[in-house]
Amino acid sequence: MKKIIIAIDGFSSTGKSTLAKELAKKLKYVYVDTGAMYRAVTLYAMERNFINEKGFKIDLLVADLDKINLHFIFKKWKGFAEMYLNDINVEKEIRTLEVSQYVSQVSEISEVRSKLVEQQKLMGVKKGIVMDGRDIGTVVFPNAEIKFYMTASADKRALRRYKELIDRGDDVTYERVLKNVKSRDYIDSTRLDSPLIKAQDAIEFDNSDMGLEEQFERIYNLVLRYV
Repeated sequence: MKKIIIAIDGFSSTGKSTLAKELAKKLKYVYVDTGAMYRAVTLYAMERNFINEKGFKIDLLVADLDKINLHFIFKKWKGFAEMYLNDINVEKEIRTLEVSQYVSQVSEISEVRSKLVEQQKLMGVKKGIVMDGRDIGTVVFPNAEIKFYMTASADKRALRRYKELIDRGDDVTYERVLKNVKSRDYIDSTRLDSPLIKAQDAIEFDNSDMGLEEQFERIYNLVLRYV
């Protein structure tokens, strides 16, 4: 079985990470959550008050990029890798709605994207990788053997995210989550540097009314044609 690169792009809360993890596990591939990388940079900026409700000190974040060390460590008992920021496990901290509130703004910064895309490209040199994000099939791996573009209605995605946060014990409202989803959609789709767009050769999946098991089986059967 040959190794390929599987690129999964799409809007927030479309289940990209869940799908990517399952595909990687099934194929014994490496899974890379690029969203976690941008979330980690966002957390770094928040902890230093570079970004908050008062504004965004972009120049301070850019000046500090060389101080940000990101890497994944695989957790065998969990079956996937977790995000480390400067040698500290921040997997839980980066999944909060507070980080979600600012991550699209941080992702807009060209210097941030350049730093992370360079790392992401290196991760795929040996192939055998499943990577999800916003620009994987268009910028990071434009020559990926197979690309997927995930989408779903904003209300369905917000409901999924809301339930996930509530299950974690976070104090959030559905209305706040929906507002965040719509805001991120707008920023991700309209930013000048690497906006979220569907690659011409990507296979689109609208999973608004599709269960995880059905979606996985359909996508996995498509992947098998390429490996």
